[in-house]
Amino acid sequence: MEPYRSINRYAISLLFCLLPGLLSAADLTREGRIAEQIFDAILEGQPIWLKAEGRRFLAIHTLSPAKQVQGGVILLHGMGANPDWDQVIHPLRTALPKHGWETLSIQLPVAAPGATQAKWLQLIPEAFPRIRSAAKFFSEQNNHNLVLIGHSLGARMGLEFLAEDAPPEAIRAFVAIGLPTPQEREENPVYEALRKLKLPMLDLYGSRDLASVTDTARLRRIVAKRAELQAYRQDRIEGADHFFSNLEQTLINRTRAWIRRHSAGEERQLK
Repeated sequence: MEPYRSINRYAISLLFCLLPGLLSAADLTREGRIAEQIFDAILEGQPIWLKAEGRRFLAIHTLSPAKQVQGGVILLHGMGANPDWDQVIHPLRTALPKHGWETLSIQLPVAAPGATQAKWLQLIPEAFPRIRSAAKFFSEQNNHNLVLIGHSLGARMGLEFLAEDAPPEAIRAFVAIGLPTPQEREENPVYEALRKLKLPMLDLYGSRDLASVTDTARLRRIVAKRAELQAYRQDRIEGADHFFSNLEQTLINRTRAWIRRHSAGEERQLK
């Protein structure tokens, strides 16, 4: 079945305004404007609509030209970003297909302009149905070997999603890029999620990353070790800031090498 749908860009804002959102912490109107602004600028990949809990949201699907497809990658952007964000997300979503990985970069819920960090953190569980919808999309394409990659707030959304009771079985590995972590040692949602994780994980960050990432790196490593987390690896890229400015190729190389080691292998059901 053809997965792509034609989209009237002038109806995007109206569409989001009409969506049910009374119980949501997300700013649907702002999300609609973001989708409208980036839609015509997408030069690589195909914009598509996915649906979660009765709401449509934008995603960008990029096919791989490789003869043997290794699997699919679901990309989760950071706070205030979008599925074609020029730092971290765009480089990964366009480079990985050249190495056998289809990518699906999804729009995550966004808070209102000027929202506090607490408001953004309230959006974490609202991302979970969207991640499930992305995994379902790949399943419908007979792609059952998936990697979840998140950057910044998207990394935390991905980690807490995978700590849920029953994440999709097709997701085989997780890459957290610049994972912001609260300072608290007790009742820390990131550490609690790490203790529950059952998948291989790459904890990737830069030596010049945010303090919430670098100052907690050692404790994340200790928590993962004590939890006997399967195939956990922490990797620091020297000179990299939170967005890996001017080190995009290093980011791509490290990520590609790790997912090839922990999740490579075509797994498609032929029709």
